[in-house]
Parts: sequence; C-alpha cells; structure tokens
Amino acid sequence: MNNIRITKHFDFESAHALYGYDGKCKNIHGHSYHLYVTVIGKPINDLDNPKNGMVLDFGDLKKMVKEQIVNVFDHAVVLNQNSPHIELAKTIEGYSHKIVLVSYQPTSENMLFDFADRIKSQLPQNVSLHSLKLYETANSYAEWFASDQE
Repeated sequence: MNNIRITKHFDFESAHALYGYDGKCKNIHGHSYHLYVTVIGKPINDLDNPKNGMVLDFGDLKKMVKEQIVNVFDHAVVLNQNSPHIELAKTIEGYSHKIVLVSYQPTSENMLFDFADRIKSQLPQNVSLHSLKLYETANSYAEWFASDQE
C-alpha cells in the first residue's frame, strides 16, 4: 500500500509579545490561531484490527495535539523566558494569568518548530509528521514541512 496523508484542524487563542521587535508586535497582543497538522503513513492493512484502513485514528491525533499544544497554549500569554519579559511574566502570573515561557522568540515560525517536536515525539512508529500550517491571522501563516528539515 502507498502512503496517505491525513490532516486535522485545531483552533486556539493565545497572546504573545516579541521582545526587541521594532513594530507593533513588541506589545502583548492576541491571535486566533488555526493549526493544521498533517501526518503521513500507510493505512493499517489488517482485517482483524478495528482501525483497518486508517493511517492514524483522527481521535488519537486530536487527543495528542490537544494535550501537547492546544491545552498548553490556549488562552495563554506566550513569552520568551530568555528576555526581560520574564519579569513581565512573573508580574502577570501573580494575577492568575496563564503564562507559557518558551526558550525562543514566540513567532509563528518558531512555534511551529516547537509544535513539530511535541507532535513527533507522540506519533506511533509507522506514522510521520508531514507538515504543519499555523495561521496567525486570516491572511498570514507559517508552514513547516518535514522534507525541508535537515
């Protein structure tokens, strides 16, 4: 059997700020993110398997991405822990705000590298992460493709 790609779409709300940036994104602001996760593999070819014909159960993919990404980043403020924003994080966390500290500038591009690592570590051995697409706004998105990684 040949490989098949399957894609699942996820939505989450998140705020971030880009430390040292020379434009408006230096300020805390939010986005309604749309994440598309595409995996690739050979469909299960076992008549005794209840998941026969599936590359990966969409429900399993949903559970994985929700646990690793959506539940972590949804309605959170994402800040670079290696910047002075760490002080801002401490302040607003004291007011019961959900803070996610990352080791990178929280751009869509860098978030995709992080998301790819989180998802790849959870996939079954016979399924690979093919691509990710993250919409930050309705007309701006970043893409990650396994084939582009070295």
